[in-house]
Amino acid sequence: MLIRALDFLLSLLGLLAGLPFLLVLYLVGLFDTGKPLFFQQRVGRQQQPFILVKFRTMPVNTESVASHLVGGSAVTSYGRFLRRTKLDELPQLWNVLKGEMSLVGPRPCLFNQHELIDARARLGVYVARPGVTGLAQTTGIDMSTPELLAQTDAKMLHGLTLGGYFRYLFRTLLGQGKGDGTFR
Repeated sequence: MLIRALDFLLSLLGLLAGLPFLLVLYLVGLFDTGKPLFFQQRVGRQQQPFILVKFRTMPVNTESVASHLVGGSAVTSYGRFLRRTKLDELPQLWNVLKGEMSLVGPRPCLFNQHELIDARARLGVYVARPGVTGLAQTTGIDMSTPELLAQTDAKMLHGLTLGGYFRYLFRTLLGQGKGDGTFR
């Protein structure tokens, strides 16, 4: 209950305080891809679908697969900047505000990532809301290693405390981890 209250408060403050910055990123994205926001169905809590919103980092017609399966040339130069700085994740504050996500939790995957979905289900990861960041993201583990990712998510959730919640947030803000990579 406390985590949900923190998620709501921090995402609301982030959206309100960051609105001018979000608008600038949106406008630059208009020139980059023509459609700066990206909407995609993802696997949420209890494996329920929800629509994730991010800043677009690839052209509009790019195939909807996990980032590590897409060629590195598919990411635009502005998209590389957004990914490197993790600014592409900022619109997810809306998902957090709505209660579909938490600031800290396992990254939501696509419904076609069957190996990851099965591993997470087996380890009980879907009891939690998916998150913007977490242990895997701050230690450089991405969706290219589904079993390791599911194990890392379960480990994080099993030991998640209020202190850990803030630790993952600060690690992310300090740029720890590499984010989702693209196939090179």
